[in-house]
Amino acid sequence: MSTNPQTPSSRRQFLRAVGGMSGAALVGFSTEARASTAKVLETKVISQVPQYYHGWPTLARRKDGTLLVVCSGGRQKHVCPFGRVELIVSHDEGKTWSWPRTLLDTDIDDRDAGVVETPQGSLLATTFTSLYYEQFLTQAEGGTFNHFVTAETLSAWKAAHERVSAEERQKLLGEWVIRSTDGGLTWSAPVPSIVGSPHGPIALKDGRMLYLGKEAYTDAKRVGACESTDDGQTWQWIGGIPTREGDDAAKNYWELHAVEADDGTIIAHIRVEGKVANTGETLQSESKDSGRTWSEPHSIGVWGLPSHLLKLNDGRLLMTYGHRRAPFGNQARLSEDNGKTWGEAIILSGDGVGVDLGYPSTVQLADGSLLTVWYESMNGGKDWNETHGGTGMAVLRQAHWTLS
Repeated sequence: MSTNPQTPSSRRQFLRAVGGMSGAALVGFSTEARASTAKVLETKVISQVPQYYHGWPTLARRKDGTLLVVCSGGRQKHVCPFGRVELIVSHDEGKTWSWPRTLLDTDIDDRDAGVVETPQGSLLATTFTSLYYEQFLTQAEGGTFNHFVTAETLSAWKAAHERVSAEERQKLLGEWVIRSTDGGLTWSAPVPSIVGSPHGPIALKDGRMLYLGKEAYTDAKRVGACESTDDGQTWQWIGGIPTREGDDAAKNYWELHAVEADDGTIIAHIRVEGKVANTGETLQSESKDSGRTWSEPHSIGVWGLPSHLLKLNDGRLLMTYGHRRAPFGNQARLSEDNGKTWGEAIILSGDGVGVDLGYPSTVQLADGSLLTVWYESMNGGKDWNETHGGTGMAVLRQAHWTLS
């Protein structure tokens, strides 16, 4: 993987190396005697503008029951200069969703979006900006069209790219948080979050906001934790995650998410990629001191990524993650011991046509059932890198399910 500062999008190159069910189907997967199972009640597409590609969503549930999904919308492709942060809302537990609202649209590519409600009731939405698309635009301008830029789309790419100068584009690069104190009607200007990661920060029991992620636009490219003690208005670095022997965190660690267990342990999951042990898996690190120090990352035996973490009402921990080899789709696992061990895989969707899918996140609804949202390119044929299944515009898809 390149160490170029524009690498937040280039982590998707890893897809070249790795590799819904609907109705009341009982699904599960196990290589052991005991396995968790789930009953998938319904699977459906929830995005409403099929002319656009939707990527890398995050689902959150407010204290009042309102559901929020943010994503990178308005896109032509998996990589392009048109990405913007969009929000859709549901007031009926995911049965119906609003038309998308644009929360942030800079003059370069706005990618993976996270959303969370703070203990004070504010909303935080996160994103990072990228210029990774430039290399494909340069190829096309030189007469070499590619899977992102065609002769038909070149003029639009150039027009979007040239809205601002090269110097101004560089100033737009970063990891960002925007904040709303009125339920999402209005949003602040972006503030730096130091680190970035697809699903954004979490709220801790002590009232702090904790953001596990990675610096993309510094030489150090630290991987670790930032905190906010002022309701997401400012962020401070508090502790790094150590690097396993043989790993290079700047090249191998990506897309973190965290959860606070009942015993106070903070569990962090890390996407590991590259020519290292457990590539393509989810690693885990733990903190016993509120995110200031962390254990060395270790394997939990789960192939698939990135992971989203949730504490259920009964205290169990749930991880949901994309699975980019057969069965292509999304899976979940439970921990009943505060993250020390994880159960067998539960297949939430296994009908994918290729690797251009995943980034699931999950919430628990009022009746105890679960709702998971992800993105997916669902059509047959060639997708964004012309070597895997799936073509056309990626959609947002959800599964409503229950645990047995």
